[in-house]
Amino acid sequence: MRRRDMLLASAALPATAASLGQSGTGGPVKNTVISSANGLAACKRAHEILEAGGDTLEAVVSGVTLVEDDPEDSSVGYGGLPNEEGVVELDASVMHGPSRRCGAVGAVHNIKNVARLAKLVMEQTGHVLLVGDGATRFARTWGIPEINLLTEKSRLAWVAWKQSQRDSSGHTNWTNWLDMPDDAPRKQAQNSLRRQFPEASDELLAWAFSVAKYPPTGTINCLAVNEKGEMSGTTTTSGLAWKIPGRVGDSPIIGAGLFVDQEIGAAGSTGLGEENIRICGGHTVVENMRHGMSPKDACLDAMKRIARNYNGDLKKLSRFDINFYALRKDGVFAGASLWSGRMSHGYMSAPKFAVNQGGESRLEECAYLLERKV
Repeated sequence: MRRRDMLLASAALPATAASLGQSGTGGPVKNTVISSANGLAACKRAHEILEAGGDTLEAVVSGVTLVEDDPEDSSVGYGGLPNEEGVVELDASVMHGPSRRCGAVGAVHNIKNVARLAKLVMEQTGHVLLVGDGATRFARTWGIPEINLLTEKSRLAWVAWKQSQRDSSGHTNWTNWLDMPDDAPRKQAQNSLRRQFPEASDELLAWAFSVAKYPPTGTINCLAVNEKGEMSGTTTTSGLAWKIPGRVGDSPIIGAGLFVDQEIGAAGSTGLGEENIRICGGHTVVENMRHGMSPKDACLDAMKRIARNYNGDLKKLSRFDINFYALRKDGVFAGASLWSGRMSHGYMSAPKFAVNQGGESRLEECAYLLERKV
């Protein structure tokens, strides 16, 4: 055997165990779908398609389409929170394990189902990533309808955010600050929003001010493996709320927000995309699994790399959240978070992720690297 052939053969060895089609418990691989916590319905839809013999990529894309269509999920698709100019910009990527192909779109306007648009880029072009107006024109070419993605709920939150932006003297051009009492900026803003949105409940107004103060990152990542060991994944998002127009996070970046290696497994992420991009998180998790780490340990190792970028400074690390999800080819899976919990609307919630292996989807707790004190 030539030296080159020997090297190629040895390079393939780590994938051998996974390519045998056996699960971590020694049994056959189950149809398995995992996603971020907002993907219970997505996992169920994707699993149904797998059970019917459908392709793994079509399964995950169909699953996340449910979330993209849901105006109540303000982190994805229709109803996503907008950029600083009040425009919703969407990003997405897909990877198809069996064909080893991928596609992605970034900073897309007026197209609701960008995961499917990313799949179309993969299938119909020789490119991987289309962005901005070019991506929108590509969608128009294929007859995808354009809609206004900004719902009244998201517009309410955007206006609340605009009114919260103040200069060093506490002034803002988005409220009548000349007539505003010095000690009541929030009350004045609430009254202003009530006049503009008379149907808004107290709960909705409280949510608007909460997301204005603490911009959510959101996103849905969805990964699947079928009984034949075929894998695919997708990540779709409306990105960081109030972002600078044109900002693209990790979701459409192959190797960051999503990575699939048919011989090993798949990984994806939600949370602050900039931190994930800096460590190529999706690729890092899969490579960790290639070298023998379990999905859980692979995700936690990626978290350690993020923490290392801040020299372990807990104060700085406490300012953001990030999650990884990993699915190995043999069906073993895990989710992991940087922190043990996150503050959401005034209370601490434990990070979780969604799983479906048949029947109803369930939530499982993520492993975590750091413990957040209440």
